[in-house]
Formats: sequence, structure tokens, C-alpha cells
Amino acid sequence: MSVWDDLVGQEDAVEVLRRAALPGSGALAHAWLFTGPPGSGRSVAARAFAAALLCETGTGCGTCHACRTAVQGTHADLRVVATEQLTLRIDAVRELVQAAQRRPSTGRWRIVLVEDADRMLERTTNVLLKAVEEPPPRTVWLLCAPSPEDVLPTIRSRARPVRLRVPPVAAVAELLVRRDGVDPAMAAFAARAAQSHVGLARRLARDEGARTRRREVVRTPLELRGTADAVVRAGELVDVATEEAASATAERDARERADLLRTLGVEPGRAAPPALRSQVRQLEEDQKKRATRLRRDVLDRALLDLLSVYRDVLVLQLGADVELVNASMAGELETLARRGGPAATLGRMDAIGTARERIQANVSPLLAVEALCVSLLPEGADAA
Repeated sequence: MSVWDDLVGQEDAVEVLRRAALPGSGALAHAWLFTGPPGSGRSVAARAFAAALLCETGTGCGTCHACRTAVQGTHADLRVVATEQLTLRIDAVRELVQAAQRRPSTGRWRIVLVEDADRMLERTTNVLLKAVEEPPPRTVWLLCAPSPEDVLPTIRSRARPVRLRVPPVAAVAELLVRRDGVDPAMAAFAARAAQSHVGLARRLARDEGARTRRREVVRTPLELRGTADAVVRAGELVDVATEEAASATAERDARERADLLRTLGVEPGRAAPPALRSQVRQLEEDQKKRATRLRRDVLDRALLDLLSVYRDVLVLQLGADVELVNASMAGELETLARRGGPAATLGRMDAIGTARERIQANVSPLLAVEALCVSLLPEGADAA
């Protein structure tokens, strides 16, 4: 057992990190930038590296108290920050900079892990820059982002890169079987359907509702016959994302509100007095931002599932010797492949990419998805 066991398909990166974590190796940089596509394991790699640096044996054994607490993010010398909102708040980054100045309390290093470095605005990044450029002698910064281009060049140039890749489907399936006890057939399906995204694969393997929602999304191209169908289907996709986001946050929102009111000394069932209402409004604003990000994330996952359909269609049109993501839909995919050529399929894939960009740029999700669904109509369909 070791801290690297859950980082599948990343042998090259693990070797670099393992070597750097060895005491006295001379290969440890003061700042690291972990990049890779969604599901590649950026935060898993960063936490494993932090655990190896703090390990009581210096090897990343995975069994000592330091390793276990570091992987969980609760070690006294590890500060982990991630955001459920659209951006990392500047005051949270200022707190990080202050924490990075302290000496380690129990371990060899003070480690600061930023899991959403791509969600910092430029002014927020500027607050971080000096601390990353000239950290105290025993401080190590670990930053995670989808790609190097997602962080400012000033940060990028001061951090050692660790590039992760999409892990093989077989490796993800093996992890689900070994770690989560998933049936091998289900693990293989989930890993393939999630396109090797470890977190999504685990969810698909364990949640029948998630599998049902994905099945409905990937059948979208088969149900589009005219503009009316496109508009209705777009509304359904956005409604599902909104409902899933609301159901995922409702209980937590209520608990956070109750905890805040109790802390402020407000009796249950009574409204907060005027002097305290600003704190309640701030909480409600934070919860609203969290729900907005979650809705975008859920909708983005749906669009990626939709993209996998046209990827499979293109594979069939080109006769490529590549395994289909949606193998259970082989018959329907053949039908879609006969409706047009590769150029049309690429155009639809581009349209999905455009919709994703529009949603992340704060365009109304309904308008973006409506425009997408209309562009996915088969040739000759009524688009009036």
C-alpha cells in the first residue's frame, strides 16, 4: 500500500513526484503546477505528493498517521483550498498567503494546496504571486488547473509542471473493482462511459439515477426531428441540471443557515435582527454562487456525454479501429452515421464545444442549449 495507489495510469508523473519527495533528493521545487484533463487525478496526485512529503518514513507509505491525514486533507501542516463557487475569493487567498508564512508544526514541510488555481481572477493571482515566487524555506505550493494556460504566465513560470494524462479505461475499471468493490462488468461500463474520468466513473457505477440521466442525454440526437423538439429537449436538459443542483445543495444550504443563526444567537423560527441580516445575506449569496457553479458543472457533464455520441458517430463514419464509448447504442449510432458525413459530424461537435464555452462565459444556459439543439437537427429537418 502507498499514497500513489489511487493515481492510476500516471506512472511517469508518479516517478517524478516519488523521487522529489525523498528526503535529501534535491529534486524538490518550492512550487508545483499539476495539470491534466478533468478526471485525470490532479487533486489526487497533489494530495498524494503532499502525503509523501509529510510521511513519517519519507516514502509515502500510505499507512502512517501523516500519510492518512494528508490524503484526507486534515494534516496540521497541509492547507487545502478549493471553491464551490465560480471563483476563488481574494480574501481566501490572502489567508493562504498568511498561512504559508508559518513554520511546520509537526512535519518537514508546510504545504499549501490550491485545487482550483484556474478559478482565480487576475487580481487574486497577483496576491498569490509574491508568496509563490519567494516562499519561506519550508513551504511548498501545489497548484492544480486543467492546463498551464489556465493560470497566469507569471505563476506558470515559477512552478514546476506535472502533466497528467487521461488514464486508460482498463486502469480506471480496475481501480473501481479494487477500491470500491464494483462488479467488473459494471466497472468496465462506467469507466468507458465516463471516458476515464475516475470520479464520474465511480458515480456511474454506484448510482442508478446517474446512469439513467446519462442514458437520456445520449439519446438526445435520436429524438431531434424539428425545431419544436430541439426547444423542448433543451428545456429538459437545463431543468434536469437545475433540479440536480438544487437537490444536491438544499439540505446543506438549510444546515448552513441553521448553524449560522445558532452561532449568531437567533432562536429557531425567528428572523435575524436587522444588525445581523448582512451576514445571512452573505451566506445566501455564497450558496447561490455554489448552486450556479454546480448547475454549470452538471450541464457541462451532460454536454460531454452528448459529445461522446458524435465522437462514436465519427469513428463509425471513418471506419476507425477504436472502441466506442457508447457501445450499447451501436445500432442507433450506425443510424446516425448514415445521416451525414464526417464534416457534418465535426460541425456538430464544434457546436457542442461552442455551447460549453458560452455557458462558462455566463450566457443563459437555456439559450445556449437551445441554439445547440437546433444545430444538431438532422439535415433536411424543419428548422423554421
